[in-house]
Amino acid sequence: QQDCAHCDDAKRMLERLSVEYPLFVGVVDLSSAEGQELAIRGGVMFPPGLFLDGESFSYGRVSERKLRRALAQRAALA
Repeated sequence: QQDCAHCDDAKRMLERLSVEYPLFVGVVDLSSAEGQELAIRGGVMFPPGLFLDGESFSYGRVSERKLRRALAQRAALA
């Protein structure tokens, strides 16, 4: 979403983490049809909504610690 501080923070965090983990980051506007469908499916109440492997992970202010743990777990299973 434009002018969303939490969205900007999440994008910067994902850029940093992409150095450590193999990430594909896609951005979908919440006001688009796809964004609305994802928000409903994932229970995203407000942006940003973060999905990992197609599953809803969090929305709003993203916890880097929680995200790092989830990415490390996925990396260990790969």
